[in-house]
Amino acid sequence: MKRIYLCLAHMSETGMEQKYIQEAFDTNWVVPLGPNVNAFEQELKEFVTKGEDRTAISSLNDKQVVALCSGTAAIHLALVALGIGPGDEVIVQSFTFCASTHPITYVGAQPVLVDSEPDSWNIDPTLLEEAIKDRIAKTGKKPKAIIPVYLYGMPAKIDEIMAIARKYEIPVIEDAAEGFGSRYHGQVCGTFGEFGILSFNGNKMITTSGGGALICPNEELKSRVMFFATQAREAYPYYQHEEIGYNYRLSNVCAGIGRGQMTVLDDHIRHHRHIAHMYREAFKNTPGITFHDEMPGTESNFWLNTIVLDENLKVKGEELAYAEAITGAVGGAAGVVHGGGSIHTDCEPNRNVEAMRIALDKAGIESRPLWKPMHKQPVYKNAPAYVNGVSEALFKKGLCLPSGPCVTDEQVEMIISTIKNQIQ
Repeated sequence: MKRIYLCLAHMSETGMEQKYIQEAFDTNWVVPLGPNVNAFEQELKEFVTKGEDRTAISSLNDKQVVALCSGTAAIHLALVALGIGPGDEVIVQSFTFCASTHPITYVGAQPVLVDSEPDSWNIDPTLLEEAIKDRIAKTGKKPKAIIPVYLYGMPAKIDEIMAIARKYEIPVIEDAAEGFGSRYHGQVCGTFGEFGILSFNGNKMITTSGGGALICPNEELKSRVMFFATQAREAYPYYQHEEIGYNYRLSNVCAGIGRGQMTVLDDHIRHHRHIAHMYREAFKNTPGITFHDEMPGTESNFWLNTIVLDENLKVKGEELAYAEAITGAVGGAAGVVHGGGSIHTDCEPNRNVEAMRIALDKAGIESRPLWKPMHKQPVYKNAPAYVNGVSEALFKKGLCLPSGPCVTDEQVEMIISTIKNQIQ
């Protein structure tokens, strides 16, 4: 039986990835710079600065893109470019993957975790402003940046977030790692704030096998970011270093994959949205299951389609949920090399959600709980947190379903059928 994965990369049918990779080898550009890197950055710039009708948005003319080795590196360099360091605080969405929060600790700053609103599941603007006011009252200074996240590709309430950011003059770093191609009132997510983060990991909308990019506000800051991304080398005929830099540039070979992937990005977005339509229709009349949909005025890429199981929904096999410790973990072979050793933590999915995950797994279908909020992660137990219960409740009730470009209509129908058959 062929296993159905959540979201795996899919090469273009034209084989453009191989063409650009071969060119890199033929011209000996097998380094973290070169023609593919330059062209990939330009193609990314052209995509993110155009509206839904693919005409340029004049207010975005100055935006520039730097191709990097990961989305995590992009967040790190955005923080570095803003001069954030020890003693500073950065507000970040709690309901996210750790790549949104860890780079804050890389620069020695303190994450301030803010909970979500129930519509998009992204950072709650009301709670955001409360957190800013409280941090100013408690520390005597305002946070140095705000990092909203486009969870599962869903656009956040970015107008409200940006209004608060402007009011307090705090720069915004948009984590659009999961939201590449999603739009808010026609504008690409990641282009509203000072910086925008993209990811090209193997499970994202397009891939470079691993990689990411930083959307910068102008050419000057692009140059500054590239300086830090290439070990902060000064302009001398020898290696002179006056600041700490990093080895974060994307390789010319990986950029070649990205160029080929750009030719199918729109197709991938359409496919993800098509699958979302299938799930939406299938579950709209299913008691106890709610499909997480986009807000009016937004266009989600539906990177991962998600459902919420009512806590009272009865699922077959609940008595066997959490019966034994997991030896592997979500994320696959490359995701975990450290055994947990216990069955339970102090915050985990409900038994019916875990029972459904197990049933899908036995049917050869990969599914995954929602992100565990960062304010419930042991590593951030001492971080200031402003919570309203939304993300914790969603984590306990939610499940991610296969959504990638390799998932067929027939497989979606099988997934839907398997889920419905597990309901008692």
